[in-house]
Amino acid sequence: MKKICLLACLVFVFTMVSGTAMADVIKGKVGVTGRLGFDIPGDGVFSQNSTLNDYRANAGVIFGGGFLYGLDQNWAAELDITNTRFDVDHFQGGNPSASIVNISLGTQYRFIPQEKLVPYIGFGLDVLLNDLDGYDVDTIAAGHVAGGVDYFLLKNLALNAEAKIVAGPEADIDLNGRRVGRFSTTNFSTTFGVRFFFN
Repeated sequence: MKKICLLACLVFVFTMVSGTAMADVIKGKVGVTGRLGFDIPGDGVFSQNSTLNDYRANAGVIFGGGFLYGLDQNWAAELDITNTRFDVDHFQGGNPSASIVNISLGTQYRFIPQEKLVPYIGFGLDVLLNDLDGYDVDTIAAGHVAGGVDYFLLKNLALNAEAKIVAGPEADIDLNGRRVGRFSTTNFSTTFGVRFFFN
């Protein structure tokens, strides 16, 4: 049994690395993406004893995925949903956990495929569902700019790497109906993932 599993794995790896995969235009194709990476959120402020103090947001992890649809040879529409989780230091004497769920609707301009490599740039709108343990944080609309590359292992399967900047206004942090701080929604992320095209 072990030999069969080993042989299957070797065949799979050989297919992935030695195939004649060529990047193809994605007009009319639907793709699904899964991604995981790191996020650097912006620092915010909180009020204590009538003075404003800065809090520090630590680097966190981001994960999620979405869908891609090829509009024509170069343009694609994209829907992504990601979740960023990170810790906050020195917020009113505590270290609460925070998260940002980003519902992102955007578009990509994909450059003409170069064999297996397809670089792209993207931009769009984001709805940020913000959370800080023990507090109420407003939902905010924001925007993003991204750049990345797909590396095709097979005609319908690609590895993906992307860098993305999300920028939006600060969100109010409330406790018992009183504003106690402002939550920064600006962040920079780097993700790696897999993209699969169905047709």
